[in-house]
Amino acid sequence: MAIETRLFITGLGALSGLGENLGSHLSHVDAGLTAFRPLGELLGATSPHAGLPASWIRSRKSLTHRKWSPATMAALQVAREAVAAADWTADEARDAVIFLGTSRGTAAGWIDPWPERRAFPLMAASNSLHSEPAAAVSIELGIRGPWQVQASGCAAGLDALGMASLWLSAGLASRALVVSVDLPLSPALLDSYAATGILSTTGINDPYGPLAAGILPAEAAAALTLETGPREGTPVMAGYLANADAADAIGMPPGAPGIVALLTRARARFGAPQVLCPHASGTASHSATEPAAILDSLGHGTNVCLLKPFLGHGIGGGGLLEIALLAGYLREHRLPAPLPGTSCPEGLSMTSGKLPPAALAFKLASALGGKNSLIALQAP
Repeated sequence: MAIETRLFITGLGALSGLGENLGSHLSHVDAGLTAFRPLGELLGATSPHAGLPASWIRSRKSLTHRKWSPATMAALQVAREAVAAADWTADEARDAVIFLGTSRGTAAGWIDPWPERRAFPLMAASNSLHSEPAAAVSIELGIRGPWQVQASGCAAGLDALGMASLWLSAGLASRALVVSVDLPLSPALLDSYAATGILSTTGINDPYGPLAAGILPAEAAAALTLETGPREGTPVMAGYLANADAADAIGMPPGAPGIVALLTRARARFGAPQVLCPHASGTASHSATEPAAILDSLGHGTNVCLLKPFLGHGIGGGGLLEIALLAGYLREHRLPAPLPGTSCPEGLSMTSGKLPPAALAFKLASALGGKNSLIALQAP
């Protein structure tokens, strides 16, 4: 499917171990900082994942609430930041639609207890629903437009943004609030990632390096406001594309034909990008197949901007977080330098610095089960 339109990204919000707002994220990336720490500091020394580097939100109290789940509290924080940055009035917010992307929803604080949290018993059902964060954003921000939830794994944030663009392009709304969130540092979830073979076994933070051996998990939340009316100086969402491999529940087929087809179609529809922010999950198979697919579809010299080395893998919340950072940089007509030590595959480039007006950027995400999604952005 494809959605092609010109919509304006007027507000951005970001939350992760790297910072509590968009500005802190950009400044930390510019400084070449990460927030990785051994998981034993969060889960205890007896955790089987104690030595694994991971990134988590520092302020645990901000995620602890009797009524709302921890993921909901993260979603509310970024939603408020984005709406404030967009300077929406109460009337404008009231008529907006909400699209939320998540992979594991409210698992944190439900499957595994959240330390120091005493939830209201009456919230037990709400806290077990993927949809609770979307409903809570509607309730707390007074948004009366409909809300929807996309749960397409690591592509969830991009798909939520794509579905929001569909609504706005169809004239069903003039404003959308797009949110994504995942708090995957739950013992039960980490055990499942390890059993599946996607959790890093080496702790090496180099997604395209020869020793890439799995994801470094991270907590992530992001939000953006999308509007139909022109807003000077804001990044533009130029379109959305998605497809499916239809091949395997876990792995990517040889040659990554789904990614090749998606990037080829994106180039034909939008033009050659000045930069691609790839999925770059860090698994061994992905580190081999994705760069080759980029070369096959976009050609030699394609400029890639890797953000997971700074952020970690935020699962369903991470894709929109990377879009928020990318949009923040596009707004300033520049790209950050890669994290020192990050490998660049042969044939690709990692060029930072200034970008021209209307520079085109692609953000790619791939999910378990073979879902591939792409968002095209343009600088002001």
